[in-house]
Amino acid sequence: MRTDELSDFADLLAGVMDLYGKPISEFATQVWWEAMRPYDLPAVRLAFSRHVQNPDTGQFAPKPADVIRMLGGTTQDSALRAWAKVDKGVRHVGPYASVAFDDPLIHRVLHDMGGWVGLSSKSEDEWPFVAKEFENRYRGYAMRNERPEYPPVLTGIAEAENVRRGLVSDPPRLIGDAEKAEAVMQGGTDRPLIGFSTAGAAALGVADNKLRVVDARSAA
Repeated sequence: MRTDELSDFADLLAGVMDLYGKPISEFATQVWWEAMRPYDLPAVRLAFSRHVQNPDTGQFAPKPADVIRMLGGTTQDSALRAWAKVDKGVRHVGPYASVAFDDPLIHRVLHDMGGWVGLSSKSEDEWPFVAKEFENRYRGYAMRNERPEYPPVLTGIAEAENVRRGLVSDPPRLIGDAEKAEAVMQGGTDRPLIGFSTAGAAALGVADNKLRVVDARSAA
């Protein structure tokens, strides 16, 4: 959610809690806000509605974890869905185009794992282990309800080479919901992040190996 949606969210939260006869303090509202910020306001509103209508849990006032569960299922489910997007992106887009996903956590996790190009350089035999590492890292962020900084775009080989030559690059390929992917781009940071390896160097260093890997996956 955007900062300017805090008031709308506070009204929504107060209304839900009023159904259960529970006033909400300013401190509690702030705790809820921090927990819900990674999600869109319409999605949060729908999750509250689902909780209220649930015959098992709806008789009790919701806690942030209840709403998060309604928003994305378990953290394991979310991690698996995120990896499915990444796997599809590697197979159908490949390492040359820069990409932007519709989930900022995907950007951060792939950044932590060496970037888009580094991921695409992995062999088919390594792929199950890469998937498990991604899911564990993603789940770790999700379970802590973190909203870490992330790069706005995952740089591909072509953009890295164009930057080195001073040339203009094509826009990144958007993977998933295009509108959300654009929002992810706008919310990213170009500041160096801890553990970040320079995308250009990584991209140029593995270009030859990458084509063989991607071609093999595409044929799979």
